[in-house]
Amino acid sequence: MRVVLNLLGLCFVALGVIGMFVPVLPTTVFLIIAAVIFARSNPEWERRIMAHPKFGPPIRAFRERGVIGPAAKIAAVSGMAVSSVIGFVTLRGVWAFVPAGVCLLCALYVLSRPSQ
Repeated sequence: MRVVLNLLGLCFVALGVIGMFVPVLPTTVFLIIAAVIFARSNPEWERRIMAHPKFGPPIRAFRERGVIGPAAKIAAVSGMAVSSVIGFVTLRGVWAFVPAGVCLLCALYVLSRPSQ
C-alpha cells in the first residue's frame, strides 16, 4: 500500500509541476494533496514539500488553519469563472450549466475559507 500511495503522491507532484507552466492548472492544490498522501506513506517527501520556500508556506497555512490567501482566492475564483464561461459557450443543452454549477460550489468553498 505504501508503494501505491508513493506513486499516487508523485502523480500529484507531477500535476503540480505541470501547473507551474499551464495557467489554468493549479499548483498548490495538487501539492497539498501530495503532502497529505506523503504524510501517510513517506514523511521525508512530505517534509520536503512543506519546506519548499515558495509553496511550503501556503500549504502549511491550509493544512494547519484552513487558510487560503486573498491572491489565491482571486486567482481560483477568476479561473473558475473563465472555465464556467468556456463551458457555457462550448457545451450544448443542460450540459452547458454543469461547469458553472461545479465551479460555483468550489468557489463557495474557497471563499468560505479564512484569509489569514
